Amino acid sequence: MTQSFPILSLMLLVPMIGALACLYMEAQAARWIALGATLIDLVLGIYLWLHFDMSAGAPEWQFQEMHAGLFGRFSYALGIDGIALTLIALTVFLMPICIGASWEAIEKRVGEYMAAFLFMETLMIGVFAAQDIYLFYIFFEAGLIPMYLIIGIWGGADRIYASYKFFLYTLLGSVLMLIAMLWMTRAAGSTYIPTLMAFDFDPAIQNWLWLAFFASFAVKMPMWPVHTWLPDAHVQAPTAGSVILAGVLLKMGGYGFIRFSLPMFPEASAHFAWLIFGLSMVAVVYTSLVALVQQDMKKLIAYSSVAHMGIVTVGLFAFNQQGIEGAMMVMLGHGLVAGALFLCVGVIYDRLHTREIDRYGGLAINMPRYALLFMLFTMASVGLPGTSNFVGELLSLMGVYQASSWVALVCTTGIILGAAYMLYLYRRVVFGDLTKDDVRAMPDLSVRELFLLVPIALAVLWMGIYPESFLAPIRGNVASLVARTERAKPEGDAKLVMGKVAPAAHEETEHGPAAGGESH
Repeated sequence: MTQSFPILSLMLLVPMIGALACLYMEAQAARWIALGATLIDLVLGIYLWLHFDMSAGAPEWQFQEMHAGLFGRFSYALGIDGIALTLIALTVFLMPICIGASWEAIEKRVGEYMAAFLFMETLMIGVFAAQDIYLFYIFFEAGLIPMYLIIGIWGGADRIYASYKFFLYTLLGSVLMLIAMLWMTRAAGSTYIPTLMAFDFDPAIQNWLWLAFFASFAVKMPMWPVHTWLPDAHVQAPTAGSVILAGVLLKMGGYGFIRFSLPMFPEASAHFAWLIFGLSMVAVVYTSLVALVQQDMKKLIAYSSVAHMGIVTVGLFAFNQQGIEGAMMVMLGHGLVAGALFLCVGVIYDRLHTREIDRYGGLAINMPRYALLFMLFTMASVGLPGTSNFVGELLSLMGVYQASSWVALVCTTGIILGAAYMLYLYRRVVFGDLTKDDVRAMPDLSVRELFLLVPIALAVLWMGIYPESFLAPIRGNVASLVARTERAKPEGDAKLVMGKVAPAAHEETEHGPAAGGESH
């Protein structure tokens, strides 16, 4: 469905204009311009959601814009499906909160800081809206630049090391992806992503193409063992940088698997499912154990993010409706909860300028509002029923169980460990006696901080109580993706058990025969 009004282009243009304006404004004016630009994009995102056709038989791709580009091959093509819609909604929801979190914390080079965040918003929306493969690559890689600057200029004491590590890790993996894209567009004769998703690439070549994309997406998520850049980046980044890094940037890896690896290389995805399962199981258990012994709150939440992304990857490669829907819900829920947890850390860091867990204690006495909201986000991270993460983790593990009961069992132990380290963190920070004078003097949440945390709390509860509002936009796209990957499975019902195919006794598919049998 081609849209007459270019709303996606407008959503890219508004923060870009705001960023250019911030570069020439005084600090306070730059803050208001950045907040205004992000709020305009939020309103446009709400319009996008309300006018997205979720009914049965609706077009898969909506709000499309197409303009011929360079050399007749590269084109400016935008459009979204339900999966992209939900991730764009997450982006525009978190961005005003990030600007608000930086309102008082950032005091130097405020205009440049706000410009970096607005440029990053343009690039993140572009990643999810791009329908030309090279346009996607430009947005995907350019997003490294503003985050590199945010960490390197406004970060902590070791910001230079962390920013270089972040940039090099995420850039090197993408070089192989670009080479694969060049080969793919020549073989398919098109750079249009929906066309490439329906094209049948030679199974003999798929493995190499899949590995090239995996090199980029695995680092972006990140997966074990290429996750080591993430804790350093989180610890050194300013609070808002950690929020957007955990909330949106990590989701680009999962989006890449959904948009490229699974539909374009279904045979290779089935062939390498054992690799994804193995790495994800290690990530879930190992990083949970590492999180359990952390003394820095930001580092603990960073390691927990790696564990949650492990639940995402096993759900995606379960090759069934429940697993992929669950993975999407985990990405959305984690984006909200991890962002809120980093905001909670930032609240007390701004007061005492330390993130050492044992430096606090007893905050429930003099900061009851903070303790209440922190408890909600802690419970959501654990996966308490009625909160956002519960729905996603349950669906994802149910889908994984259909593929391999052993993988589901190992990943479930990670959830138990998650409860251990999050509750241990909460007990040490919030409960106990107030024995330190500086902690006793810390004031409770201000009105500005409540405006940052309460909307996320409401969204977390909304997702947990009525998940259908988030599942409805993606259900048809997930069904199409499952149908596309069905052709990679052997005839008849089967279970994937650590790279081997074994017959399943009573398993039925609801999506019919394999799709995508013809080349386009």
